Amino acid sequence: MITLHTWATPNGRKVSIALEELGLEYETRAIDITRKDQFAPEFAALNPNNKIPVLVDSEGPEGQPFTVIESGAILIYLAEKCGRLLPTDARERSEALQWLMFQMSSVGPMLGQIHHFLRFAPDVIPYAIDRYSREGARIYGVLNTRLKGRDWLAGSTYSIADIATYPWIARHEWQGIDLARFPEVQRWSKAMTARPAVRRGMEIPQ
Repeated sequence: MITLHTWATPNGRKVSIALEELGLEYETRAIDITRKDQFAPEFAALNPNNKIPVLVDSEGPEGQPFTVIESGAILIYLAEKCGRLLPTDARERSEALQWLMFQMSSVGPMLGQIHHFLRFAPDVIPYAIDRYSREGARIYGVLNTRLKGRDWLAGSTYSIADIATYPWIARHEWQGIDLARFPEVQRWSKAMTARPAVRRGMEIPQ
């Protein structure tokens, strides 16, 4: 059995989408970050960085229980465990990992800053809003360029790179982004939304 400790954030939804796509049996434990559940001792014992998501696999390597932290690492772990969602072709595998790393280093951190300063910061800070909004638009432009002539971020193969990126793009309105400005991203986003497993994963935890 796999246990997913998560909350309704883009980083949490990456993993629930992957689990749904892979058809793995799992249970969910909601970690309400609005109530600071992530700082509870029992959760800190799983992840001393106090961040969701955390995946606990009762049948990990060599059949032993195994805990995985960091959403990107969890996606790689699941893909390798099941032999799916990560291309076997060396070139496309590398491209999938490159764009997964782009999500981890740019898409998530920068769009997350837009979320914070536009929606959650107690004070309006024009400099921060302008800085991160411009960087967010640049990132959408990078994705738009990458997706020209490609169905998916890794090329012809749907992968964990797409899964990692989609939950952030699904909140484009939070970022003040009009997807019509980025038609390739808009096309890709519609294709992602059409996948039943993606829709199920986006609803976890309920």
